[in-house]
Amino acid sequence: MIDNNTKTLTVMQLLPELNSGGVERGTLELGRYLVNNGHKSIVVSGGGRLVDQLAKDGSYHIKKSIGSKSPIALFHIWPLRQAMKKNRVDVLHLRSRMPGWIGYIALKTLRKKYRPLLVTTFHGFYSVNGYSAIMTKGDGVIAVSKGIQAHIAEKYNREKNVRLIFRGVDVESFDQGKVDPERITGLSRKWGIDTTKSVLMLPGRLTRLKGQAFFLESLLLVKNTNFQAVIVGDIEDNPGYTEELKSFIDKNNLTGKVRLVGHCDDMAAAFLLADIVLSTSSSEPEAFGRTTVEAMAMGKPVIATGHGGSLETVIPGETGWLVKPNDAEALATSIDEALSMEKKQLKKFGENGRIRVAANFTAQAMCEQTLAFYFELLGAGK
Repeated sequence: MIDNNTKTLTVMQLLPELNSGGVERGTLELGRYLVNNGHKSIVVSGGGRLVDQLAKDGSYHIKKSIGSKSPIALFHIWPLRQAMKKNRVDVLHLRSRMPGWIGYIALKTLRKKYRPLLVTTFHGFYSVNGYSAIMTKGDGVIAVSKGIQAHIAEKYNREKNVRLIFRGVDVESFDQGKVDPERITGLSRKWGIDTTKSVLMLPGRLTRLKGQAFFLESLLLVKNTNFQAVIVGDIEDNPGYTEELKSFIDKNNLTGKVRLVGHCDDMAAAFLLADIVLSTSSSEPEAFGRTTVEAMAMGKPVIATGHGGSLETVIPGETGWLVKPNDAEALATSIDEALSMEKKQLKKFGENGRIRVAANFTAQAMCEQTLAFYFELLGAGK
């Protein structure tokens, strides 16, 4: 058996890039935790704005464009194999499908006695096909929510060594008591926030899956006009969709009501600018919904579409609202209800959310359970 009190692990995580998002944040948090507990952390990705933070936390980054859905990505198989061998990797942790295939093939080229433990994290409700099946090929599979765990069992008939480990939030960083007020006022000035109005905030990557267009449609039905909507997300990542959103805003006279503020490096401060935070993914459910949980950690009430991970994180009437997906009228009704609610009741929702996150969805718990899963699998001989 492997003693997790004495064995030092070398863990290599694979993902497409390190720019923004729940997968990326989870990778950084696990890397930091591993290093702080005496292990070695290696991350392979195409690079991005979070690489500097990764290195600062003590992880080693190998830049490889392993996320490209192109035959060119296959050229990274041999170098990755060599990197695993050179660094004597104990655990290969796959976090996305294309990097998953590259890592899986590279691992299989090693002699059995040199192959690391293979762990995958199922981060989404991927389309069910052979390509997505790579995420079930680990010696152990991590499901980020109960919904994902059920999806794996139903669609792939995989239950053995599938471990439910909720995504977590760094409650040290997302702590309203540790945010300097100047950080908040600085963002307010930068974004041109009207402090006389209630702020509705929708954070997340600008993609159709995140529901920004659906959110804008619902705003046309909101009766209470005393609000300002702020959409946070990199406007350069998906320029076609960004232009579509801008066009909708212009054509529907929402220019003074809605701001597309771009990427934000300080989401803890950003959440404190908001009165209500929304998650409006409608065409597909969130596997977990990290931004919703981050907002709850910052003591903010949330409105989320009622499918996927939000069913497990948001408690209607206690921490916020759940609305029917693709129902703009239902979302508008919930926004109106939130805008009309007394501040002390909204504050209570926020407090309830913060308590719920601390009890169930912390990065510390996520990392502890992940490392324990590694050792469990290694001790059982995979």
